[in-house]
Amino acid sequence: MLFEPFTIGSVTFKNRIVRSSLGGRTSYYDGTPGPAWHGFEQRFAETGVAGIISATIGVNARRKSPLEYPSISEDRFIKAFRAGARTVQARGCRYIMQIGDPGGHTQTGLFSEMADAKSSSNGFDLLYGYRNRLVAMSVDEIEQSVIEFAEAARRVREIGCDGIELTASKGYLIHQFLNPGINRRTDAYGGSDEKRFRILADIVTAIRKSVGRDFLFGVRLAAEDVNWLPINIRLPITWPLRHYFFGNGIAETTEHARKLERLGVDYLHIDAGYGFPHPYVNVGRFPLEGFRLFFNSNRHLSLKAAVRASALNTLPGFLSRGLFGIGWNRPPGANVKYCEAFKRAVRLPIIANGGFQSQRLIEETLSSGKADMIAMARPLLANPDLLQTFARGEDQPAKPCTFCGECCAKTATLPLGCYDRTRFASDREMEAEILRWSASPVDEDVSTDEAGHVARDQRSAAT
Repeated sequence: MLFEPFTIGSVTFKNRIVRSSLGGRTSYYDGTPGPAWHGFEQRFAETGVAGIISATIGVNARRKSPLEYPSISEDRFIKAFRAGARTVQARGCRYIMQIGDPGGHTQTGLFSEMADAKSSSNGFDLLYGYRNRLVAMSVDEIEQSVIEFAEAARRVREIGCDGIELTASKGYLIHQFLNPGINRRTDAYGGSDEKRFRILADIVTAIRKSVGRDFLFGVRLAAEDVNWLPINIRLPITWPLRHYFFGNGIAETTEHARKLERLGVDYLHIDAGYGFPHPYVNVGRFPLEGFRLFFNSNRHLSLKAAVRASALNTLPGFLSRGLFGIGWNRPPGANVKYCEAFKRAVRLPIIANGGFQSQRLIEETLSSGKADMIAMARPLLANPDLLQTFARGEDQPAKPCTFCGECCAKTATLPLGCYDRTRFASDREMEAEILRWSASPVDEDVSTDEAGHVARDQRSAAT
């Protein structure tokens, strides 16, 4: 079934594999996608995947996650994105833009800003974000956020993308409202599951109104929050304790799925875990080296960030891996059991995410009806010819992705690419492959100038 086409709404995918959300520092400092972003998406489109789900593109002009990640917060970004989307589509690959707002999980900026502390409730979170404390959004700020999502969705359609995906997982802003261990509000946006769901309902309704009923619209949803992982210090402690340690479970999230179906969502993209990185979001090993690099890069932004970086630098590697590595090393396809539950709960197509690299596992998941499509990122980053490997009847590539997680942690500060030294003969070979991913496209008549504006190549214009 892997190579069979599949249709969601009015969009037909040529096979059942899409590249999952994967991003890095590929834009200018103002958020305009640059040649590196263009080249990165183009190379993935050439792997044979049926579609690309973009990195989470920010809808808020001030919250960057982190700097040099693309933004869709203003109309001036439309032209630059349009060039890249057309490049992808010209290769027979669908392009779905994933949008979101990191809220209090905003990672880094030139300076520490109050806007980067905004979340569902006041509190403290050691691992995520860099402000010393989280600050609850006002109702006016929440309503403004709904408008920002709707306006971003309008831009996505104007770009010419094939669809839009909303991030309601990964610990981003919407997830900060959905999670009962994080959201301690007592107003219209907290205090019960229905009220915690309100911001997502408002955003989904606004997006659907903005893009119309005929535009493909999906939601990435976490099946379980698993708040106790990774090991963290999060205050205040909330009651009941099951909310504090576990957050939402499958009973709550499948009910969210039913509501989303009634609101007109076209598909669900299922992962698990609250926060990024998280052992349920990032199947594989704890990326200690990448974490250290990232925490060191933003230690200047607050006392919390400085203490966090110092602790991770001071602790011996074996102790850090033993403590923070609890819960990692989940098996391949670990979220399939959740997808099966969602398939029973709703009639929506389900995209499964999490540790897929074996053709046997993919075929088993699809043929059993536990999911309709498979999303993957790191295996394609490690082996761009993965689908060709499957087409030859091979179950896995000769040098498979080890799910070390270093790409997820390091690409917040370094170029996108595979950072697993065990897969390369030398660091020089690894570096060359990393830089290939961000190479500017050479066969297109569209380029991005230093100011971030898209212009037709003069040679093509002359003809």
